Amino acid sequence: MSAPAAPVPNLPSEPIDLRLVVTDLDGTLLDGEGRVPERLWELLPLLRERGVMLAPASGRQYPVLRRLFAGNTDGMAFIAENGTYVVLDGAELSCTPVDPGFAPDLVRLVRELRSSGHRIGLVWCGRGAAYVEWDDPEFVAEVATYYAALDVVDDLLDAPEPAIKFAVYDFGDADSASTRILTERCAPQQVVPSSAHWVDIMSPAVNKGAALVSLQHTLGITPAQTVVFGDYLNDLEMISEAPYSFAMANAHPDVLEAARFVAPKNTEQGVVRVLEQLLAASASAA
Repeated sequence: MSAPAAPVPNLPSEPIDLRLVVTDLDGTLLDGEGRVPERLWELLPLLRERGVMLAPASGRQYPVLRRLFAGNTDGMAFIAENGTYVVLDGAELSCTPVDPGFAPDLVRLVRELRSSGHRIGLVWCGRGAAYVEWDDPEFVAEVATYYAALDVVDDLLDAPEPAIKFAVYDFGDADSASTRILTERCAPQQVVPSSAHWVDIMSPAVNKGAALVSLQHTLGITPAQTVVFGDYLNDLEMISEAPYSFAMANAHPDVLEAARFVAPKNTEQGVVRVLEQLLAASASAA
């Protein structure tokens, strides 16, 4: 018996003057194995021909994003580290560091939590590399998935560059354990769950939505010319900045409620399928 067909995407009824596509990666564009769908490579030349910029927006660091799209980065924008670092066509557009006076308190808090039984680790995210001091092999392997430029140091307080973001990995349930503690102890910094196990700590004014607005202004692109895809809580702000917002069918309930449209699951190449149909609709309306 053949597998059932993937559901048809929920699409806008009107053609879109599409100029910017902003998509989260994990749980959104990437498949179940963390890979870029092969069909995207076929779609990229058509996007460029139509004058549409692709902008991956992720909690991952810029070197990882650049590696994922190696050989295809010309004319692309990258919203990295949940909006704290934005690169446009290879040039830095913005970088928002965390208050340096906050860093020692967070490092000590994570050490305190780990010594009291929480199996968590802290990533110090710099512009050029990420740094960890906990050398647990499972933790380092997990971090390396999202941070290509990674150094293990003796003491995070001796990290060689300022932090633009901190990321905490909780081997347990981050949403109910470490997130609650970090939110209580890290104010006024922003604490945002980015997956079931990852929690990001950033400057209060930073998020993917603010980065998207800055990118739109730089490019002279309106919200109505922007399509956004996301699946998790750290995507909510950018979803609110575009009327053509898509939650993946596998998205967190809050994201499904916030988005205007629903795309098929990431494991069903939902982002690519929606883009193919949007481009086809705009071509037939021209």
